[in-house]
Amino acid sequence: MSQTNPSTAILISTDRNLLNVHELYEQLRPMPWAESYTCERLQRAIDNTAVVIGAYDQAADGRLVGFARVVSDCATFGYLTDVFVDEAYRGQGLSKQMMQTIKDHPDLQGLRRFMLITGDAHGLYAQYGFEQLQHAEKWMEIFTP
Repeated sequence: MSQTNPSTAILISTDRNLLNVHELYEQLRPMPWAESYTCERLQRAIDNTAVVIGAYDQAADGRLVGFARVVSDCATFGYLTDVFVDEAYRGQGLSKQMMQTIKDHPDLQGLRRFMLITGDAHGLYAQYGFEQLQHAEKWMEIFTP
């Protein structure tokens, strides 16, 4: 699944063969939520992820400028994680293109629950149907930073 925006030469694709994990690792390393990642851990995470979205600047030799992945059983549950857009590309609608690709992906249709954690992008995700957690008192987690 791939689409190119002709006005920006940005390719949004779910093709894992386009993804350079070392390049992605270097992009994610400064993110506070990815500080425990190693390149090997990131590769294992991607290998076990249902849907991977990459955004590539075709005018810059296919440089990775955005990424997201959805951990899912492709039937009942999905978890959106590791979302980033390169600072130089923010404000151009790239995150919206990536979210639309995720929303339209055939393997993610009909999920009973689709979750994510965000510290600052509630407005973006609300546009795609995400809401505050209902019945938060029922949820539990094991968190190991």
